[in-house]
Amino acid sequence: MQLTVLSAISLLVASAFAQTISGQFDCLPAGSYTLCQNLWGATAGVGSQSSTLTSSSANTVAWTTNWTWANNQNSVKSYANVESTTAKGIQLANIQTAPTTWTWNYATQSNPIRADVSYDIWTGVQQVGQPASTNSSYEIMIWLSGLGGIQPVGSQIVTGVNVAGHTWNLWKGPNTNWQVLSFVSLTEINDFNVDLKDFFTYIVASQGVASTQYVQSIQAGTEPFTGAANLVTTAYSVSLS
Repeated sequence: MQLTVLSAISLLVASAFAQTISGQFDCLPAGSYTLCQNLWGATAGVGSQSSTLTSSSANTVAWTTNWTWANNQNSVKSYANVESTTAKGIQLANIQTAPTTWTWNYATQSNPIRADVSYDIWTGVQQVGQPASTNSSYEIMIWLSGLGGIQPVGSQIVTGVNVAGHTWNLWKGPNTNWQVLSFVSLTEINDFNVDLKDFFTYIVASQGVASTQYVQSIQAGTEPFTGAANLVTTAYSVSLS
């Protein structure tokens, strides 16, 4: 009986904490993060999306994103994500460590499905800058999953490079006023625990990125193209020092 009561209390606490957003550009504070819907490409398709904050603490956050999209299978419809409010403002040359963990899974997913699960890291000459803005110099994506034959911006320039203990194909291409570097995992990674400094070291040494670039933003989320899914993140964290 005691276990039943405790379980009921846990469910009540979780229900009380959970907050859902469904508007096109709704955002929600989540400890040292901000959870945003970011349906920037919604006009290219027909569908719906909502994101629910399930827990947050000093440096760890959990959330779900439930989406359904159709039409224009090669167009991204959104980037539901969490953005760190603290892991930013340091030059690549001065980063000592950038630990991150991300544990996630698809609770449900359609077949077929076209979507990625990815980090979006923005750097620029200025210490402060919004993602995808005139202050952006580089967009560094890390794809932990890419389903349905989707491809990043640009073309593949490196095959099978090992960074942070995982193997990636690297893509590069222009987008608006910035360059995109996309590390695409050869296998789906559901439990990611690395130091992002390894990626920064690689792009400075091998891809001509200036070490004077500032990290302006670190985001983590999903880009749906078409299909339907319920993406569940049970624990995510990132920091810079």
